[in-house]
Amino acid sequence: MVVKSSVQRVPSQLHVATVQMKFASTIVGNLRKIEHFADQAAQRGVDVVLFPECATTGYGYEFATLQPTELRDALRAVSAIARQHRLNLLVGTPVFARRKLYNCLVHFDRQGQPAYCYAKCHLTEMDRQHFTPGNAVALFAVDSVSVTTVICHERRYPELVRLAVMAGAQILFHPNAGMDALAVSRAKRGGKDGIAVRAFENAIYYVFANSVGPQGGGKYSAGDSKIVAPDERVLQLADNQHETLLDAKLDLTLANRVYPLRALNRPKFLAPYWRKMLQAVRRQAAAATAQFDLPR
Repeated sequence: MVVKSSVQRVPSQLHVATVQMKFASTIVGNLRKIEHFADQAAQRGVDVVLFPECATTGYGYEFATLQPTELRDALRAVSAIARQHRLNLLVGTPVFARRKLYNCLVHFDRQGQPAYCYAKCHLTEMDRQHFTPGNAVALFAVDSVSVTTVICHERRYPELVRLAVMAGAQILFHPNAGMDALAVSRAKRGGKDGIAVRAFENAIYYVFANSVGPQGGGKYSAGDSKIVAPDERVLQLADNQHETLLDAKLDLTLANRVYPLRALNRPKFLAPYWRKMLQAVRRQAAAATAQFDLPR
């Protein structure tokens, strides 16, 4: 008799995609775009698709008017898209929890279940008008691959990534929604955003999904969605004008996290403190999703 192991095997490759998106003026319009890009991804044999920050609503939405039932219906629609296409969808979206609104990334698995929810904890001035900060470092699994996320402005806080990578993450998924003056948006174009450095210093893959073009109210987004390898190679790069779906097959043996793992032990006096922090990171990440109002 052969005894089958219950331990899930971690794949050596993951086929990822990132969506560069022009937000529609309505939730229904954005859901159509999510469906369109999910269909494209499924046809390419992709495993997981990343959408920008607040992809369900758009980042310029009048969030004060957003109702829990309206948002719950939108998330049910995303769940159905994931289930229909048998895809992992990572979707930036507002999410309610105990009547408070959070700026989140939700992982819908291949069965359409909301498997994980991360809430942005470092908020911009615009965020603070509507959103409550989260209280976790992201750490979750996509098809048994350990991954993490930061949302938009949080690229400025490298400890969110470093701690997650120390705890096992091999890929960083970064949903973004640029809301800059045109001159600032232009300055960010052409990959001048530090993303390649963050991939290199953590020895991980970096998947970046941004909005693009005019965002309303005289604001713009630089686009430049991309997929970057641990050695800083830009595997795929979008332009600064058009919607698009980028995809790449990631060799996970290259995401060896070598520098964060070395940092766990040197300097030696910090080693016990790192390990205590990682216990807290894992504990908080595991408990974070339960509080959010997600379709079940």
